[in-house]
Amino acid sequence: MSQRRDLDEVFKALADPTRRALLDDLRRENGQTLRDLCEGIAMARQSVTQHLDLLVAANLVVVIRRGRERRHFLNPEPIHEIQRRWIHEFDRPHLDVLDVIKQRAEDSAMSQTDEFPDYVYVTYIHASAEQVWEALTNADITAIYWNGIANVSDWTPGSTWTHRIGGRDGEYDIWGQVLETKPPHRLVFTFQPAAQPLDEPGSTVAYEIEPHNNIVRLTVTHTNLPDQSTLNGISKGWPTVLANLKTYLETGIALPGDSWHLMQS
Repeated sequence: MSQRRDLDEVFKALADPTRRALLDDLRRENGQTLRDLCEGIAMARQSVTQHLDLLVAANLVVVIRRGRERRHFLNPEPIHEIQRRWIHEFDRPHLDVLDVIKQRAEDSAMSQTDEFPDYVYVTYIHASAEQVWEALTNADITAIYWNGIANVSDWTPGSTWTHRIGGRDGEYDIWGQVLETKPPHRLVFTFQPAAQPLDEPGSTVAYEIEPHNNIVRLTVTHTNLPDQSTLNGISKGWPTVLANLKTYLETGIALPGDSWHLMQS
């Protein structure tokens, strides 16, 4: 679908008070089952399912399946796209109302179980799976859309990766170990402060790249987060990075550096 059609679906989904209530419920406690969500809505299960289907179709909610159970997670990408498209056109006083909507989608809550992702972000990119994989794993390209930061590794299982400020030879503040590599479809690695030894448990990031003709669905999950502060940080960081990745792959030009502050404010 076109970007305009995508946003039409988002606005349609947000226009209904029941669907906004479901989003608020997920904001308070992310990763709920259908039964959990039905308990907070005075409505038949089938009707709640229909509302959730519209939220999923608008990409505002992502369903993660584990065995026979389905859990629902907020996806901030559509709201972030609205922010990218219009926020810089207005001054701050006009943004207070929009900021409330933005926070609903981007302020994820910690999951109540380690079996499910703590943070989920899904975006659709007009590119091939190979192009997305290259952009995620090539240090010179990551420096373009990650505000000068290069993610350096050979990305083979067991190897180390480093998050280097200022490019390949810069100092790193984050590092981790590569756990799984299946190019161009899946990459899993640990994510932890540079001061934390690799043999200590860290959080885990997974990239899932699913091609659909000339469009790729990129799902990023960040699990085993140590605290709410870390979750708050990545809830601002990942949308900015992935929006810039999408822009770079679709236009060949990364967003200017000052746009990072606009998107994270």
